[in-house]
Amino acid sequence: MLSTFLIALREGLEAALIVGILVAYVVKTDRRNLLAPIWSGVALALAASFALGGFLSFTSAELSERGEQFFAGTTSFLAVGLVTWMVFWMKRAARTLRDELHGKVDNALSAGPLAIAAAAFFAVAREGLETALFVYTNFKTVAATSSASVGLVLGLALAVFLGYLIYNRAIKLNLTKFFTVTGIALIIVAAGVLSYGVHEYQELGWIPGDGSYAWDISSFMAKDSIAGSVLAGTIGFDVNTSWIQLFVWAAYLSIVLRLYTKPAKVKTLV
Repeated sequence: MLSTFLIALREGLEAALIVGILVAYVVKTDRRNLLAPIWSGVALALAASFALGGFLSFTSAELSERGEQFFAGTTSFLAVGLVTWMVFWMKRAARTLRDELHGKVDNALSAGPLAIAAAAFFAVAREGLETALFVYTNFKTVAATSSASVGLVLGLALAVFLGYLIYNRAIKLNLTKFFTVTGIALIIVAAGVLSYGVHEYQELGWIPGDGSYAWDISSFMAKDSIAGSVLAGTIGFDVNTSWIQLFVWAAYLSIVLRLYTKPAKVKTLV
């Protein structure tokens, strides 16, 4: 539940802020006629995101056991790569995101409402499609999908609510600190998804070490227990983790977190 809540909150707030920036700019510049194309683009992006989530779930359910293992493992690797790229991108682009979106609106004006809708669609779809893929792979790591679904809904609801309050200037949120902290949390969750992907490929026989466990505590902690589900969904802990899973998990965390938390270089004028 906690992991899906964090994913939905982080990605949902990013999307809400993007929509808020676009809407605020066209209202401020007295271009309210562009609101309809913007909301149309947002609606299409949301529909595409839900469609991807449905496609992933349906495809996974229809596959054979080995096909499902391949599909789950591959989507896990893709999700980790995408999320890793996105947290670094947001860290780098957060300061100029507003100006970038304003520029896209200005450039799209000459092409008409369809270009405005496309700009809104691609801005939101980037977050929505990433969320659908990452949530799907995170769902595979937990045993209790019902609680994970609750976390997803609560995270999205809070993201929309916070986005609305920020748009109306009802609250002030230190977005730099928020995205830094949630970025670290997403990297930790991504490490668990990566470990799960390795496990699936080990069961396929494509990665060695299946059955060579760093620990196996399944005799007194069930995988589907509350503690097991919480640990699996947050930090990627599995009751029976292979040495290769542990190595990949630790290597990813140590490298990515070090790079992510590394202070940006300050340019000095000579």
